[in-house]
Amino acid sequence: MQRLPWRTGAIGLAVLALAAAAQAQGDAISDGVVRIGVSTDMSGVLSELSGRGSVMAVKMAVEDFGGQVLGRPIEVLELDHQNKADIAANKAREWFDVQKVDMITDLTNSAVALAVSDMAKQKNRIAIINGAGSTRLTNDSCSPNSVHYAWDTYAMANGTAKAIVKNGGNTWYFLTADYAFGQQIERDVTEVVVASGGKVVGTSRHPFNASDFSSFMLAAKSSGAKIIGLANGGSDTINAIKSAQEFGIDPAKQNLAGLAVFITDIHGVGLKAAQGVMLTEAFYWDSNDETRKWSRRYFDRMKKMPTAIQAANYSSTMHYLRAIKDAGTDAPQAVMAKMKATPINDFFAKNGRIREDGRMVHDMYLEQVKTPAESKYPWDYYKRLATIPANEAFQPLEKSGCSLVKKS
Repeated sequence: MQRLPWRTGAIGLAVLALAAAAQAQGDAISDGVVRIGVSTDMSGVLSELSGRGSVMAVKMAVEDFGGQVLGRPIEVLELDHQNKADIAANKAREWFDVQKVDMITDLTNSAVALAVSDMAKQKNRIAIINGAGSTRLTNDSCSPNSVHYAWDTYAMANGTAKAIVKNGGNTWYFLTADYAFGQQIERDVTEVVVASGGKVVGTSRHPFNASDFSSFMLAAKSSGAKIIGLANGGSDTINAIKSAQEFGIDPAKQNLAGLAVFITDIHGVGLKAAQGVMLTEAFYWDSNDETRKWSRRYFDRMKKMPTAIQAANYSSTMHYLRAIKDAGTDAPQAVMAKMKATPINDFFAKNGRIREDGRMVHDMYLEQVKTPAESKYPWDYYKRLATIPANEAFQPLEKSGCSLVKKS
């Protein structure tokens, strides 16, 4: 009994030591909370391929991570940026300065992504781009604070255009959304088509979120081009595919090439209209047991299968949180270094890695939309034509215009 006070004192010291260790761990998290902002299109032309589904994917990642990191809670904020770069940039500034947000993700719409990426650089925070496709994000507008994770216009062009020209689709006419993304993908696809021996015979530029494609589709039809390239996204792509059917685009003479098509687009237009469309995807829910397992969990919550963008939001959020845990801090430079040093191996990507230009490179997949007769169950929309290895899918570093890339 004489030793009890000593033992009690030793236990007390141990408790104090554990408390001090927990406090020190917590102090590694700025402001005591890890805050993630999801900046996305909630109600506009791109809302189906990102939107609420992207927010849900990020929240699923936070839940699966345990809701905290290094002993501190994780919070998720959300914004409908309405596809307006000024709204997204102003909110990013407020999030960084006032609400102490550590990382902003999704960033569907290239103008939005460019604006927020620049703001993250100014404020020394992190931006992870999953929704936008512009290759400017890893070229002249690259940043040490940003990661371009899911896909880009180069990967879409490289996969789809190469295969189509190789199979005889050597004349192209573009229906191009007249903003940064559409213009960029048209340039990227044109480069691939010409380099592969094909020819671009014309282009029609349409406004973003166009409702009437009649004049554009008639111009494409009269061009005689074998391939009508859809350099647009979201409901613009859906409306263009519907318009092609309405104006009698004959598959024996002309085919559609989806250059930024996601599974929700195919779901929206239906297999009857979309059958035969070739496209490149970063992710397909029905690829294997691992993709199906996660996608069915997502489906239980959203009642639709995930797009590549939504799946990438989960994957990249988990990668970010693991980097904080492994780095022992949420300090941006330490987290970015850990993210770039750690391979990505999950249901979204195998042996993915983040290069010095911020590009996360991973395999891409050339798919073709099934006919209604080929589809055996709901959301059974694609048949895989080819896997495009990571080192072929994305722009080579030697061609990069990023100032962070060391030139030999």
